[in-house]
Formats: sequence, structure tokens, C-alpha cells
Amino acid sequence: MPQPQGAALDAVRARREELRRRYLHAPAERPATTARGIHHAAFICRDVEETIRFYQEFLGFPLVEIVENRDYRGSTHFFFDLGHGNLLGFFDFPGHEHPEAHETIGGVQHLALSVDAQHFAAARAALDRAGVDYAGPDRGVEDSLYLRDPNGVPLELYRERLGIFGGEQILDALGED
Repeated sequence: MPQPQGAALDAVRARREELRRRYLHAPAERPATTARGIHHAAFICRDVEETIRFYQEFLGFPLVEIVENRDYRGSTHFFFDLGHGNLLGFFDFPGHEHPEAHETIGGVQHLALSVDAQHFAAARAALDRAGVDYAGPDRGVEDSLYLRDPNGVPLELYRERLGIFGGEQILDALGED
């Protein structure tokens, strides 16, 4: 994808700083959020068993529920435990062909999942053993591995505690060490 350069890049950066000044409040001045967190993010999968095996057996996220989708007869809706009360959900839609996932407005750029150092190393070793393509650690980011699940969902395994971004604490996260 082409990136802005020259005057266009300067304009984008100036706009970002304007937004930062206008909307980003100091922690002591921020209102409390009205949400309790992400209950679940839901994606579409092409194959239920393949998806279960990838997330549960490969990445280590336990399957915690599997039911029929209430909105589409025959469709399976299932959930994985991501820790701290967060769920990752999937649906399949038998009989429907779906285009391959791609980066676009309203699409998912990536889902970043916080993992500790031990699980980060284990995931990287498992990816290497399985010959799964991934990016990272690179681009000056030693704490990230980027890959796609079997459905094309872009994932980042992020070796950073919840509430931390780029080594800086941007939120207080409960239950973290």
C-alpha cells in the first residue's frame, strides 16, 4: 500500500498532532469509560475444527463454548478464553462462500493478544516448527509476532502486559503482574 511522502506526510503528521492536542486528555483529566471491557470479538471461519485446533491446540486458548448460532440455522458459534474475562468468538456459515480476508475500511487490521514472555517464546518456536509464516520481531518491535489464523484473521502476539503500549503504561489494567 503506498505511503504518504513529503508534504502529504507532513500534513498527516500535523493532523495527528492536532487531534492529540484536541482529544487526548492527561490521565487525571480523562473520564472513566462507560464500558466494562470487550465481552467478545467475533469472526467468521471457514472450518470449525481447523479453527479450534489452531486456537486451542496451537496457541493454547481453551475452547469454552460451542453452540448453534441463534441467527442462522446450522451455523456454529464458539468461543475461546483469552484471559481476564475476554472471549474470542467465531461463526461458520455453511453453504456460504466468503471472499478471502483483506485489509479495508471497517475490516480488522489485526487483533493484538497479550502473552507473557514464556508463551511468546513457545508460540514462536511452534510457528517455526510448523513452518507458519509470521513477521517479527522486526521493524524495531521486539515484542510482536504478526501472523494470520487459518481464516485469514490477522493476529499479533504481543509480549506486553495489558494496558502497556510501546513500553509506556497508557491504562491501569486489573489483574496484571
